[in-house]
Amino acid sequence: MITAEQWWRIVKAYGAQIWPAQIVFYTAAVLLTGWLFLKPGRVHSWFAKLYLSIAFAWNSIVFFLTLAKGITGNSYGNYFFGGIFGIVAILFAVDLFSGKMQFALPEIKGRRYTTLAFLLLVLCYPLLGIALGRGLKDLLVPGVIPCPTTAFSLILLTTALPHANKLAYMLLLLWAIPFPPIFQIPKYGVYEDVIMFASGIYSLILLMRHWKSETD
Repeated sequence: MITAEQWWRIVKAYGAQIWPAQIVFYTAAVLLTGWLFLKPGRVHSWFAKLYLSIAFAWNSIVFFLTLAKGITGNSYGNYFFGGIFGIVAILFAVDLFSGKMQFALPEIKGRRYTTLAFLLLVLCYPLLGIALGRGLKDLLVPGVIPCPTTAFSLILLTTALPHANKLAYMLLLLWAIPFPPIFQIPKYGVYEDVIMFASGIYSLILLMRHWKSETD
């Protein structure tokens, strides 16, 4: 495994190479969040799935398989994780045509505001990075970095329950929950990933509740 210094060096080089893609993906995530709050519907859901499909394809191909392929060290982990993110991209792309998943905020006020709070928290990923003293090219931005992209998509998937794609949901949970406390935070100092961990726990709780209600 690589050191924390090597990890951040790879992230910084990647950020410099793709600039200003971060601005494009982040702006799109902000607009989709506002759209979900103001006027959700089939059109919003279609564009949200298009965004997620492009974002996961980007993370698979550009991040894991090309520019940041050394992020997992000398192992073949980049191919494994690139494959997982590629599968998730395909699942969202397929749903563009099947239309099974529709995103809408919960009607229950408590869950509605909690969902919005989590979406806003995910959008704070780069702001937290700035507070931690990171440079612009080091910031972890939804859409171009795996962790904030995972957190953003998981919270969106909770708004599609019980019709959210379960395979995509589970694959993202396997990334969101174990990695922050085991690797990202203690080994690499990626303190921003507390957001992904919290998003993963919240998403898991909602998924389990829906599974329980379906079996009762």
